[in-house]
Amino acid sequence: MKKIILIIAAIAMAMSLNSCQDKKTESPRAKYIFLMIGDGMGASHVAVAESYLSAKAGKIGGEQLTMTQFPYYGTCTTHCLDKTITCSAASGTAIASGQKTLYSRLGCDADFNRLESMAFPLKEEGYKIGIMSSVPITHATPAAFYASTPDRGDGYGIMKQIPDSGFDFFGGSGFEDMFGKDGQQLGADKYLEQHGYEVCFGPEEFLAAADTCERIVFCQQKSKAEDAKAYVSEEADAEDITLAEMLQLAIDYLGDEEPFFIMCEGGDIDWESHSSYTMPMIEKVISFDNAIAVAYEFYKAHPEETLIVVTADHETGGVAIGQGESWSNTFIDWIKIEEEWEKNKEKYLQDSKANREFNEASHIGWTTSYHTGGAVPVYSIGKGAEKFMGRIDNADIKGKILGK
Repeated sequence: MKKIILIIAAIAMAMSLNSCQDKKTESPRAKYIFLMIGDGMGASHVAVAESYLSAKAGKIGGEQLTMTQFPYYGTCTTHCLDKTITCSAASGTAIASGQKTLYSRLGCDADFNRLESMAFPLKEEGYKIGIMSSVPITHATPAAFYASTPDRGDGYGIMKQIPDSGFDFFGGSGFEDMFGKDGQQLGADKYLEQHGYEVCFGPEEFLAAADTCERIVFCQQKSKAEDAKAYVSEEADAEDITLAEMLQLAIDYLGDEEPFFIMCEGGDIDWESHSSYTMPMIEKVISFDNAIAVAYEFYKAHPEETLIVVTADHETGGVAIGQGESWSNTFIDWIKIEEEWEKNKEKYLQDSKANREFNEASHIGWTTSYHTGGAVPVYSIGKGAEKFMGRIDNADIKGKILGK
């Protein structure tokens, strides 16, 4: 009997040691990480988009975006060091580096010291890195993951920091500043090509080059131009691929043999919200969610190794479902709203007063044309997703993703 007890004890000890060894060798973080940032996207932006989708399905409510179907939900505070209401540069820096900074600072602290984004230690550990946006890749949020400057408006200087990162994939609508502020600098595409990157305009050029280059920058086809004035457009056109398609290009390019980190921004949600454009804002939220759906399809193929985190850098516009003194007048007829918008879109886009009257008649409220100070949502799924439940701050995101 004593011998049997000793044998059982030995087996239990061996199992315990194996368990401890497994815990020691298990990676503290996901192999594949998607950080999805909806610029300017507050909880009400999501609610408005889902209200619209429900109406299109013939219901008052109940339709969900992909992001709101994720099992873990939290909220994220966004203030910066010196202001309650932040900007994309300061908030993007806090998300990327895990450290708060002053308003308008990009990738640097209050004393202008460079702050390291989470992408750099991941790169050192062997992760492939993809940074992309629906807006120019030198815009504040994507730039916070690879650049450092006290002047977030220095688009050309930000572009020149892309090669310093050594990151594998960049994607966006183009560059904010193609030839420098004086218009006399070497074109951004030529500069990057001289420093080790293949710059591709449109999916055809990208696919032709993807198999033979180690580092690549994707730009929308329309951004290929001879002069800076024609280089960047805020309006999508027939030549644009969607953010979802861009993300799929990145996933295919990076592959799944090695770990990767992808930051994917829906930057134009913010732009439409600054102008209080209700229907275009909804379109951009849905477009961003379609990109999230691409990440989710990847997750379903690698559920034990993938983390998807969806959040925003700040809220823009203070949008609300319901406007007016009487609650009885707040029925939202999305079918009628959409028809009216399509019928008179050019008028509303060009005349801010007419657009304001359109929103009022639609019972959609916008409190400001700028950012607000409210917390933003956090949706997550996958390995480590439970860390993002409850109330967090944007400076917590880096540590939670890195598994610290």
